[in-house]
Amino acid sequence: MSEPVVTLLSDYGLQDEFVGVCHGVIARICPQARIIDVTHGIAPQDVLGGALRLAAALPYLPIGVHVGVVDPGVGSDRGAVAIRCADGQILVGPDNGLLRPAAERSGGIAQAVEISGSPFRLEPVSATFHGRDIFAPVAAHLAAGRSLAEAGRPLDPDALIPLELPQVTIQDGVVTATALLEDGFGNLQLNCRAEAIDVHPGTELVLGSAHAIYGNKFTDVAPGELVLYPDAAGFLAVAVNQGSAAERLGLGPGSELQIKPSQGRDDAQRP
Repeated sequence: MSEPVVTLLSDYGLQDEFVGVCHGVIARICPQARIIDVTHGIAPQDVLGGALRLAAALPYLPIGVHVGVVDPGVGSDRGAVAIRCADGQILVGPDNGLLRPAAERSGGIAQAVEISGSPFRLEPVSATFHGRDIFAPVAAHLAAGRSLAEAGRPLDPDALIPLELPQVTIQDGVVTATALLEDGFGNLQLNCRAEAIDVHPGTELVLGSAHAIYGNKFTDVAPGELVLYPDAAGFLAVAVNQGSAAERLGLGPGSELQIKPSQGRDDAQRP
């Protein structure tokens, strides 16, 4: 590629120098690279949240090298990996499940290498900043045209750490889902797809103890009311038109939510 692409996703935030330093490491090794910041607003140590956001973003990113750093085990014996996906995307990050959903959305893992001891890493390696010393330089060298085989030792893709997602349960017509993510608007993404519930737009539902409507967009309900809808990533999500579902329902990531058909306005409270 004449202009290789490197993307970054992390829980570093923007108040410290961490993101800028990773940019700098990449720019020194591969100055021709275009660097795209996907997000650095992942909640600290939220591997699941980082994994879901990376998987949601990857289909819309150019073919390139994609670095994910949400790494509560940094400095431990957890692995560090670079992965080539079936569609040509390359993922770099800790072996803690962070990269697995994104790899699956890219057709699966075609090749993997362990990069903790990569010849491309910076020396000395900090025990607490592998984004700077391992992931960024390895990504930069790969973007510059070096091969995965040069970056580390071969790794069996089946040996990579999986990511465990909460399971949906359905019993007597009641779906018990778990909130996976809360976005900046207070919308809650759930761990189930739209096909998990057999309803049509306009159907009245009960979410916990609140009344909601199943729709396709926020304006399918009046301002201040709850809507259950398929979000842009294909998951069911809960929103309040011009408000926060997380605040309205008192829920956040990890919270369970029961979804059932409404039998009338007496079985749920109007928000």
